[in-house]
Amino acid sequence: MMNKPASPQLTAAILEGVDNQLRDLNPPETKETYDRLVANGLSAKEAKRLIGIALSTEMFQMLKYKQKYDPERYFASLRKLPKLD
Repeated sequence: MMNKPASPQLTAAILEGVDNQLRDLNPPETKETYDRLVANGLSAKEAKRLIGIALSTEMFQMLKYKQKYDPERYFASLRKLPKLD
């Protein structure tokens, strides 16, 4: 079974969320992750894309399993980047 690509609107919304986190430094772990990824040679666009995957994974957990936002789970995902589960 092949995965469908995300809708352009959903992708834009997630990347806007990443941009907001970076701008507001909330949580600061997002900016730390972004800086680490860029310092390790990733482009700004790729760093944001990877952070967006971590953010969308956390959102999926909340929506699919009716769980509360878990900052530690999100931060753990950020720490793993650029590797993806």
